[in-house]
Amino acid sequence: MRRFRSSERGTTFALSSWFTLALAMAGAALADEPGKWLERMNEALTSRNYDGTFSHWQGGRVEMLRIIHRVQNGAVSERLVSLDGSGREFIRTGTNLACYLPDKRTVLVESRPAKESLLSGFPTINDQTASFYDLKEVTKTRLVGRDTHLITVTPKDEYRYGYRLWIDETTAMPLKTQLCDTHGRVIEQVVFASLTLSSRIPDAAFKPEISTEGFQWLRSGDDAIPPKDSGAVDPVVWDALKLPPGFKMTVRKAQTLPGSTDPVDHLVFTDGLASVSVFVEEKSHLNSSPDEPPVDESARVGSSSAFSTFIDGHKVTAVGEVPPATVRFIANSVQAGPHH
Repeated sequence: MRRFRSSERGTTFALSSWFTLALAMAGAALADEPGKWLERMNEALTSRNYDGTFSHWQGGRVEMLRIIHRVQNGAVSERLVSLDGSGREFIRTGTNLACYLPDKRTVLVESRPAKESLLSGFPTINDQTASFYDLKEVTKTRLVGRDTHLITVTPKDEYRYGYRLWIDETTAMPLKTQLCDTHGRVIEQVVFASLTLSSRIPDAAFKPEISTEGFQWLRSGDDAIPPKDSGAVDPVVWDALKLPPGFKMTVRKAQTLPGSTDPVDHLVFTDGLASVSVFVEEKSHLNSSPDEPPVDESARVGSSSAFSTFIDGHKVTAVGEVPPATVRFIANSVQAGPHH
């Protein structure tokens, strides 16, 4: 039986160590790959020029829409149009979003983050969210004639929804997406029927097709809040005493809602992927009889959940694209504290 000399044993050990390290590095790279696809997808959605039509399924109802997105000299323009008869259009220029609602003869104007696409809501996994979601590439498959990577984002608890995403290998665009409940059932789906990436999209593509003559124009956001007296101080601030794991407050501000002149407190809680908005309104501003006892209310609108309750003479409403248990948890945790 041949014996290895010490130099040979050292070489063998070095090769073995290198092979083990290479396997570990390959495994780490493989584990990180789904996250890279999500990064590429979100980058494509916000930085590419594209024009596509897609079907949106939610609650048994299917709607066809067209999305046009352009980045030109650093400025973002977007237009989302319903193709199924309602005529609703959403046109964004920078941070300004105009919602044209012909069925209500109304145009609602509001602010929107500059980097947030009208095709928003897609997951981004970072250090904050990684603890609460499992990320996996399930398979490679063909969809509408393109090679895609199927990525799943699965929540680790009952407080958030999950995703399935078919990401185009060449363009990194999401050709099909599904929002799933805690049991893996599909509650919302988007599938592209056509998608064109163009180097140039004309300004005319971002003009509304409908006439707004006689429409009511409403502005939502800080611009609509009347200035307070210089000596006025809010007596309380609102916060949540307890939150689902991973959630934290990212926004606290006063805001007016469309059609109202009274400001409400607006809080936003997020885990970095899912988010919940909370609106706190004085009960005296509500159109309800003072003799009627307050009643908690729950509602589901498509993939969004809402829950309202009454706390210290205020109506607290939590709404978000999360399971019903999450909005109920957060709304019931909201309390008033002293102003600092």
